[in-house]
Amino acid sequence: METRDIIVIGASAGGVETLQRLCAGLPADLPAAIFVAQHLSPSARSVLPQLLDRAGPLRALSPVDGQKIENGHVYVAAPDHHMLLREGMILMRRGPYENRTRPAANALFRSAAIHYGGRAIGVVLTGLLDDGTEGLIAIKAAGGLSIVQDPKDAQWPSMPRNALNRDHVDHALPLADIPAMLCRLTTEAAGPSIPLLEEYLIEDKIAAQDFAIMETDIVTPGQPSHISCPDCGGVLNHIDLQDERRFRCQVGHAFTPLGLAAAQTDELERAIGVAVRTHRDRIRLFHQMRDRAEAGGLTHAKTRWDTATADAEKLVDVLEKAMHSLRRSNIEAEA
Repeated sequence: METRDIIVIGASAGGVETLQRLCAGLPADLPAAIFVAQHLSPSARSVLPQLLDRAGPLRALSPVDGQKIENGHVYVAAPDHHMLLREGMILMRRGPYENRTRPAANALFRSAAIHYGGRAIGVVLTGLLDDGTEGLIAIKAAGGLSIVQDPKDAQWPSMPRNALNRDHVDHALPLADIPAMLCRLTTEAAGPSIPLLEEYLIEDKIAAQDFAIMETDIVTPGQPSHISCPDCGGVLNHIDLQDERRFRCQVGHAFTPLGLAAAQTDELERAIGVAVRTHRDRIRLFHQMRDRAEAGGLTHAKTRWDTATADAEKLVDVLEKAMHSLRRSNIEAEA
């Protein structure tokens, strides 16, 4: 009898403490393997495997590419690598970013849905925006089950709340109740696995390899959206699956609508920041030229530089207000 022996977990802000508490509640004889995609800085050395190893009785580690899957282990994605599942083994690959994140929960969840179907359980914990939601939808479509931390119980409720808003989640629970639910579900017979649409398979292949070595027959799914990719400037295709829309460019960068909006906000903030800095440099230049004109008794020139200074100061004020508005809207979107 096949059981639900593949548990994939996604977390972002607040995830380290949450994952420690989750692992502390799991038994040593859990008849399943756990895979964790926690958003991490790509340049930082992660101590999350060691923290989770000490938190509970299960062995926690960061796997290597091609490592065999063993029950009773917690596999933690390394910084700047997607962790992807195959039959009996793990891939660690530097495929394109998804929502500007690598590792990404969506990439992990999608691979579990494709290769394990009804044996997979997807879990979304605390975090910002909506990574993991599309992956949960894939797991459910493939016959698996979904669990979401109750947003009222999450340190950062956005990830679980978006999952609840956009998917028919099987269980929404406080963190303290999730270990017992996982213990129960992993002893039950797995449901039938349902083959997924080809678009999911293509996206899984894209995540599994760098673009430079991608097979020539991999074509980005979807249709051109006439929106540019914030990461590379290429055209994004929109992909409509399971009544949801997401975006992916020819390089492979992928976005949910919320992730794309957040990335666009980041780009606008950078552009406005450059404009503000340049205008402040211009004001310093105008002050110097005004002082020279005044010292030389050039009244008309002094007036011209005074006017230019006043115009630049007004523009800086407008740009700073726009920056404040962008940040406020971004915070509201992530709340």
